[in-house]
Amino acid sequence: MNSISLAQIIDSVKDLPTLPAIVMELLNSMDNDELDMHELAQKVSLDIALTAKTLRYANSAYYSTMIKVTTVQQAISLLGLSTVKQIVMTAALSGCFPENNCRGFSHKDFWRHSNAVAIVAKILARRLQFNTDVAFTAGLLHDIGALVLATSYTEAYEAVLAHRLEHPDTQYETEKSLIDIDHAAIGEALAIQWNFSEMMIKAISGHHQPEKPGLGFLATIIHVADGIAHALRVTTTPDLAPPEITGQSWESLGLDQALLDEVLSEAATEFEKLQDMVEV
Repeated sequence: MNSISLAQIIDSVKDLPTLPAIVMELLNSMDNDELDMHELAQKVSLDIALTAKTLRYANSAYYSTMIKVTTVQQAISLLGLSTVKQIVMTAALSGCFPENNCRGFSHKDFWRHSNAVAIVAKILARRLQFNTDVAFTAGLLHDIGALVLATSYTEAYEAVLAHRLEHPDTQYETEKSLIDIDHAAIGEALAIQWNFSEMMIKAISGHHQPEKPGLGFLATIIHVADGIAHALRVTTTPDLAPPEITGQSWESLGLDQALLDEVLSEAATEFEKLQDMVEV
């Protein structure tokens, strides 16, 4: 067993690149509907690497338009402010975790699943009259601890991934068993290091145990969205033991079969686009 302590994790996340200032501003203004589009475009454009990734994503099959997007301002005009904020955050986060050779870990599948959870979380949030941008972002970030494991603790994480191919345990359970820590706790440490909001930190740390006291409603939304996204199988990586949605979470969101069918139908349209996306 390759045990990893929380102290090691905290040291590791301190060495990770910090998020660009514009991304931190977006994270801290999720509930601000008055965010100026021109100001956002100017700030993103100051970061050459972030601009390049934003435009590449905006021109991908997932966000395809009839017009070639050549500026951040144009991307906002064509795709909408909410979508561009999501693209900017995805671009920045993926830049902090370059692809490596962790056997059994697919960065493409990771981002597909993360975006799938984000999409379902947004749909649920809209129906529950919860802030959709906040829900989408929490869904996008919920498994970010797994990226720390794949990039900073490659050998130990390879053992976790290999174990899951032969045993019917969830990712969360296998991590706790083999390395004494899980991706939710690691994600919490990273979210604290990056100065995320308290609500976002709790959603990341509690998305597998949303019934724990004090986590808040967002953790429940992400937990349910995660379960639905796993059930829809939007990745190519086999998942023999996806996480189960707790009965308490299901009931607290007021879901029934009819409503779930509506959510699945709406999500399916977004997932069709997701499947066509070359990179996330």
